Amino acid sequence: MSVTAIIPQIRTTNLNACIDFYVKKLGFVLEFRYEDFYAGIRAGGQIMHLKLVDDPDPSIDFVANGEHLHLYFECDDVDARARRYEAAGVSFVGSLQATDWGSREFYVVDRDGHTLCFGQPVS
Repeated sequence: MSVTAIIPQIRTTNLNACIDFYVKKLGFVLEFRYEDFYAGIRAGGQIMHLKLVDDPDPSIDFVANGEHLHLYFECDDVDARARRYEAAGVSFVGSLQATDWGSREFYVVDRDGHTLCFGQPVS
């Protein structure tokens, strides 16, 4: 018996706009859509779910004020990804930088205010 995946869920107040952000701006793939309130987004071999809600995610302010994040995406070419997102008009929090823990990372904010980190281990 084993766990085969961990699938996070992001809450959104506008499912169509959220799907557009993750697909058109970030280049991920719409895996499925269930009626008008739920969708799955594929990022490489990973999936995350989007759920339509009435009120903004209450964790957004806590994450932003505490310098936390909602999701971390490990990438194989974080520099190219940062350039692509910048060209697509994605809203960055800071800039691409080397970390003390051996990675290169940058942070963006999705259309609902979720903080997403994209990083690559430095060998």
